[in-house]
Amino acid sequence: MQEHDTEAQEPFHKRTIRSFVVRGGRMTEGQQKNYEANWAIYGLNLADGRIDYTTVFGRESDVIIEVGFGMGSSLAEMAKNAPEKDFIGIEVHPPGVAKLMMLAKEQGITNLRVYCDDAIEVMANCLPQNVASAFQLFFPDPWHKKKHNKRRIVQPLFAEQVANVLRDGGHFHMATDWQPYAEHMMEVMEEQVLYENAAGKGLYHPRPEWRPLTKFEQRGERLGHGVWDLIYTKK
Repeated sequence: MQEHDTEAQEPFHKRTIRSFVVRGGRMTEGQQKNYEANWAIYGLNLADGRIDYTTVFGRESDVIIEVGFGMGSSLAEMAKNAPEKDFIGIEVHPPGVAKLMMLAKEQGITNLRVYCDDAIEVMANCLPQNVASAFQLFFPDPWHKKKHNKRRIVQPLFAEQVANVLRDGGHFHMATDWQPYAEHMMEVMEEQVLYENAAGKGLYHPRPEWRPLTKFEQRGERLGHGVWDLIYTKK
């Protein structure tokens, strides 16, 4: 993936503190060819600006946004299991984007599109406002060290930005296997006037059946690690 020229992309939103580090971004020649071929089908470009979901998917539907889908197996499974809904994934890790597109093509999934860019810029410049029915953030980097806590993506400003793309009654669904981060998420979200906790004030939500268990999560369960789901509804 080429670096973006921030000067050329004004007035795109500039971000000073990133919540992610792009690791292992190199792809083999074969992966790159598959990426480019599948991108023509599934890819959405930051530079194209604001999109219209009806135009992108060719229909009116509930649209679910997921940020940080990793290698994409969970998102592909959700899209395959809910063909009546449409999904947009946002991920900065090119091999993960390539894998998701490959899975979608192999499984004949048509209700899925993807950005390979920073979610903050995509949300600010590309996604329609007040339209999406759900926004998903599953197992984001918890940035364990206290000095790095400011890099956690779940912050008051981010919660407001998510609210901007959600319709009234839409859901912001988070999940983490790191209890201190779950507590941080709860603290941030309980202060937001734009949301209401779907499980009740100060309560975590049971894992919905439709959220697939990732291999990472299954391994954690075997080791006795907890997982915390939080679902907040936009008022």
